[in-house]
Amino acid sequence: MARPSSRVGRSRGYALAVEDKLEILRRVPLFAGLDERGLQAVSLLAREVPRKASDVLMVEGEAGDAFFVIVEGTVRIEHGDRTIRSMTSGGFLGEIALVDQRPRTATATCVTDARLLEVRGHEFQRLLETLPGVHARIRTAIDRRARTAD
Repeated sequence: MARPSSRVGRSRGYALAVEDKLEILRRVPLFAGLDERGLQAVSLLAREVPRKASDVLMVEGEAGDAFFVIVEGTVRIEHGDRTIRSMTSGGFLGEIALVDQRPRTATATCVTDARLLEVRGHEFQRLLETLPGVHARIRTAIDRRARTAD
């Protein structure tokens, strides 16, 4: 089956956008090992969002409503008044508040212009329910981050 040209796909924003997201997701360690069906499920739930340097993605203490995967750019994570890490392409954030149903544990600010994949809270819950392997990886990351934050 012939694929539409890039110009046609981009102007309509259909299949090519999904293919682009699939390609991005294949490179994210969190989703490594997912079969094509799992990757497609994630790509349907995620939307790409551009952010500018200095944009604040989340604020410590606030309710969580989204999970992010960094496609491009650098995001600084701060707890209290100290920087605890910088994250780049393939990193993910926002999962702790959504999984544990508690306020954000850190503030996240874009250091550079960034492209992110965003999964809103209710869609994130669907993702965890349908992809137990991803849920297990996220739980491991939460536990590891809790240990390093102490």
